[in-house]
Amino acid sequence: MDKIVIEGGCRLRGEVAVSGAKNAALPLIAASLLTEEEVFLENVPQLGDVRTMLHLLIRMGVKAETPDPHSVSLRAEGLNAWEAPYEMVKTMRASILVLGPLLARWGRGRVSLPGGCSIGSRPINLHLMGFERMGARIRLREGYVEAESERLHGSHILFDISTVTGTENLMMAACLAEGETILENAAREPEVVDLAQLLISMGAKIEGAGSRRIAIEGVKDLKGARRRIIPDRIEAGTLMVAAGITKGDVFVREAIPEHMPIFIEKLKEAGLGIEIENGGIRARMDRRPRPVNIKTLPYPGFATDMQAQMMVLASVGQGRSTISETVFENRFLHINELMRMGANIRVEGSTAIIQGVPELSGAPVMATDLRASACLVLAGLAAQGITSISRVYHLDRGYEGIERKLSALGARIERVPE
Repeated sequence: MDKIVIEGGCRLRGEVAVSGAKNAALPLIAASLLTEEEVFLENVPQLGDVRTMLHLLIRMGVKAETPDPHSVSLRAEGLNAWEAPYEMVKTMRASILVLGPLLARWGRGRVSLPGGCSIGSRPINLHLMGFERMGARIRLREGYVEAESERLHGSHILFDISTVTGTENLMMAACLAEGETILENAAREPEVVDLAQLLISMGAKIEGAGSRRIAIEGVKDLKGARRRIIPDRIEAGTLMVAAGITKGDVFVREAIPEHMPIFIEKLKEAGLGIEIENGGIRARMDRRPRPVNIKTLPYPGFATDMQAQMMVLASVGQGRSTISETVFENRFLHINELMRMGANIRVEGSTAIIQGVPELSGAPVMATDLRASACLVLAGLAAQGITSISRVYHLDRGYEGIERKLSALGARIERVPE
């Protein structure tokens, strides 16, 4: 197991490219199950979750070829297994995304509830409700979802809360269902739109992706297609915060400003200079950040996946900031580690109140999840002294070579055996 060691205090300067979005890659890979023809994906990030999803499809019988490290050719001509077993997907909640394609094309699927997933706290129940409305028979047994259907039929499905993977799963299933499916209160994230555009290029009939109402008219079959995965807006945002906390000047190549409008406005509110340039976004800072008040919301609101990173920015700011988490519970686990580094934070219910301090100090800390890992890397960049971050396998699930990218910008950072 590795750890990341950072000597803070360096201003980051230069240009860095954003990798493909993990949260777009996973559903696009799953969508290859909907056709017997080739689905070719480009700009595929080299991440733990992506490798797990590819290994899962290979185990099912999908033919996968990688002509280069960031491209993959997938052919699901004939499967020999219809199960996503616990031992393969226990760390990856997105494995549920294979259930919709399996049901739609093959009429059956058996998928583990990954990582001890609680149906009540994560909206897996909304996936299952939708499949049942479309005619599937669902059983929960021994930690698995078992689903069967002769052929799914169109239905009107209203999500009581916004769910990204639920929208993606049911949209994929509806592409091969009989009749029209309407998804109301659908997720609007760019990753949902990216999936819809791949499905449309495969022959699906989809209208409204990116809005709260998506209409899908089922077709008999889908063909192959080619798609370049969109850049990762969360990685782009993390790199922009890195420029802010180090008083740096960084051009984030391939970042798409239309994918992060509220986040950009909050960075400007904090005092960062943000310039939209051809091919990306430049972020620069020459002073301590100003205080900001943030509430996480489903897209196009402020992304919960950027909450921890913004907390680091607020921690070295000049005043009092607040961050309210409304999307997920238990999303403040990084606070205790930040306080070990000298941050002044207290929590009242679902709101963190941050009083900025002049500087953080390096310390040994432990990552608790993916975004907390990125938060602690940022804190290490801003801190005086040495920060050692353990359990960085979380980081590898969502950031491709982050230590190499930061090092190229001037950070003193390295990965070493723990």
